[in-house]
Amino acid sequence: MASLNKVLLMGNLTRDVQLTYLPSQTPVAEFGMAMSRKFKKQDGSMAEDTCFVDCRLFGKRAEVVNKYFKKGDPIFVEGRLQLDQWEKDGKKQSKLRIFVENFEFIGKGGGQGGQGGSRDSGFGGPQAAPADDYNDAPPFPAGGEEDDIPF
Repeated sequence: MASLNKVLLMGNLTRDVQLTYLPSQTPVAEFGMAMSRKFKKQDGSMAEDTCFVDCRLFGKRAEVVNKYFKKGDPIFVEGRLQLDQWEKDGKKQSKLRIFVENFEFIGKGGGQGGQGGSRDSGFGGPQAAPADDYNDAPPFPAGGEEDDIPF
């Protein structure tokens, strides 16, 4: 049976990026994103729904995100869902997170490009990340390298 695990999200960072390093010195960036949608309820009034997700990114891209993004900045991410499971106080816990494989800067519009570390292409659309060699990130951390609970 064929399967596909692909996620495309555009939203704003809910907190500053946390950059850590695995024992192998591979950079790991963790950040939260919020995506909102506005809709009209049956009674005609407007409502807003916000979805919050946690994201994880490895390799040089993690260092780039840490350098150029801060809380509130817009970002476009591409990746896959990953289920983290652990046990805490005898209770099984789990969490879905986004394993980011690629990202793009999104212009803030209004001529604010360059402020706050984000870039603006002048058109308000996505702009590719700096052209560094990003292919050194492992698809998953090697077993046993990360022994902490994800919180």
